[in-house]
Amino acid sequence: MMRTVFTVDLNAKVIAGKVAIGKFDGNNPCIVAATNTDKVLVHNPYSRSVNADGKWVLGATATDVNFLNINQTVNALAAGKLKPGHENDYLVIGTPTSILVYDVINNVDVFYRDIPDGSNAVVVGKIGSCEKPLAIAGGNCALQGFDVKGDDCYWTVTGDNITALTLCDIDEDGTNEEDVIAYELSETDAIKCLCPVSKDCFAYALSNGTVGVYLKKERLWRIKSKNQAVSIFSFDVNGDGIPELVTGWSSGKLDARTIENGEVIFKDNLNHSIALITTADYNMDGVEELVVCSVNGEVRGYVPSLMQERQSFIDTSEEQEILRELMRKKQNLLMELRNYEGNQRLMDEQNSIVSGKATTEEDEFGAIPSDTQLKSSLILNTAVKRPHIELSLQTTNDTVIRSVVLFAEGIFSGESQMTHPKDNEVSNSISVPLRPPKDIAIDVHVKALVGYKGSYHFHVFELTRHLPRFAMFSVVKGHIPDKSVPNGSVTFTINERVPRILAWIDKNFLLDEEIDTKTEVESVAYNFISLRDGKMLCIEMNGRTGHVVIKTENMELAGLIIQSLCGEFFNLEDLNSVANFPGEVDNLRKYLTKVEEIQSVRQQLGADIADNSGAVRALVVKAEDARLLGEYKLMKQHYLELHSLNRELINEYKIRSQNHQDLVDALKQVNAIIQKAGNLRLGPSKTRLIQACRMAIKQNNFNSMARIITEGEA
Repeated sequence: MMRTVFTVDLNAKVIAGKVAIGKFDGNNPCIVAATNTDKVLVHNPYSRSVNADGKWVLGATATDVNFLNINQTVNALAAGKLKPGHENDYLVIGTPTSILVYDVINNVDVFYRDIPDGSNAVVVGKIGSCEKPLAIAGGNCALQGFDVKGDDCYWTVTGDNITALTLCDIDEDGTNEEDVIAYELSETDAIKCLCPVSKDCFAYALSNGTVGVYLKKERLWRIKSKNQAVSIFSFDVNGDGIPELVTGWSSGKLDARTIENGEVIFKDNLNHSIALITTADYNMDGVEELVVCSVNGEVRGYVPSLMQERQSFIDTSEEQEILRELMRKKQNLLMELRNYEGNQRLMDEQNSIVSGKATTEEDEFGAIPSDTQLKSSLILNTAVKRPHIELSLQTTNDTVIRSVVLFAEGIFSGESQMTHPKDNEVSNSISVPLRPPKDIAIDVHVKALVGYKGSYHFHVFELTRHLPRFAMFSVVKGHIPDKSVPNGSVTFTINERVPRILAWIDKNFLLDEEIDTKTEVESVAYNFISLRDGKMLCIEMNGRTGHVVIKTENMELAGLIIQSLCGEFFNLEDLNSVANFPGEVDNLRKYLTKVEEIQSVRQQLGADIADNSGAVRALVVKAEDARLLGEYKLMKQHYLELHSLNRELINEYKIRSQNHQDLVDALKQVNAIIQKAGNLRLGPSKTRLIQACRMAIKQNNFNSMARIITEGEA
């Protein structure tokens, strides 16, 4: 399927996930990788000289490894064309406090910019209709894009820290997406890698070892491993013109899977964890190779096998697969036959007491009545100390439920939970409490073992129950006192009928009774209470004016409701709203004031450290002069002063480090509030709000910021 065409040893250990390949001279690919010593390794496959025609030609040295001293922790690496009209790639380096763009071939910095939000992930490319390529850095709840001059051309906020970035055309309009959210997909752990596979398809890898593929917003498949996926890339492994997903694992395993169903069609193993998978013509023979780099510095290049080799491999693989499939069928048929024989023996003995008969260890059957059914229900249990959703299962006869296995994303640790009652507590019913931590729709897959008490053999009943997105909210019937009504609210107007919003409530909440969505009514008001914190949620609509009011103290919850109701259910492209969340505005004022104070202290600390650094240099010179003159007592005095000053510098550095962490935390909170306010709007209105907030932050205009969050515009 794939064959190795070259192997290179970098003779250096590199950091997984912080490796890239770029054509820094515009012609020949080079590997760049971060090391554990805050350096960036640059590997040139050839030492090059330039001939009279200005073209690169092979030199005398076969390999060349250089190191760039960064003197900061390297969080991310990327390479790409940043200067319009030029073929040379630039190296983009993201650190916890800055972004550096470096011209490798000319050994000069293109630009350096401080980024208080940090750079956890970087990518180079064009966003939407923007004509200039940008170096985009993702940090603490913020995305920033810089052009080749270092100008800040793009900025937006996200709901959480950014751990992975990629550019792709999901909606197939011919351009990469912009900053308007097209889809928002929730997963069970932090995203570690993203990779575009085709125009409307992308792959992802999570920190818990999960790898999967989405077609737009529909997940095609996913698999989970005990190892972590370090790098993913799309490459045509079998030469059929359709790319496969190639995954590199922390165990050193390399596998390729089909995009449609995740079937493994190629495997290989390296001795150490994979650090990077990408594609390049690395041995300069005119053929793109799949380049795989390990953390130990081993680099391998793969190409699809020749047709004869591939056909032989396919024939052998097909024969083995057919044999395995036949063996599986044989085992299943033998087991089924034993069950039939056991049940037939039971009938031959004319044992009429089938109901209630426990199977023994020697039995080859597990007879239960043929009309046995497993019923399920979801109810909200609010009468306990920790209110929760209760999944109840019950059989329709005297058979018992021995155990239940639940599979659900985002509810259980490890995505599964097994409930196994004690022997004296086994009955024909069982209840399992569910407490989803987030407001997302979840499918709960149930497998229940049904049989008789004391049985060794059980029937497995399988079913799936759907948890609505806002299942953790219980309807409050009747009038609620004024003091319980939330102070925060968001108001907007839509051109929809009341039954439509009732249909949305019926779909997204867990209700005791079904709502009548056919009868026309002039207005509607629903009150809910959260099972998590006991806070109220009120949803009201006036059918005549289309006026909708959502009352809650939680601005994030209000944004989720608007995104679900107006964005997903009504498919609105633009929506503005008026928000009133005094608590969030007060928090914003507090965080902005804190940012201003921290930045003032930061400047003073920088000046103090600069002064002390100058004093250190002066003392070193004086001490050396004293040594040369033989004045050892004076030399000792200078070194004592130097030691004292060094301790001061260390303490000042610790203070500055804590100051920076406080600044990052405060900016993260500011960005989170902007993101919450943005989610109260849709489309262009959301974009305008984020841009206006960015401008207000630059101008230190808090009053304008509060008005923007409230009204959606400056």
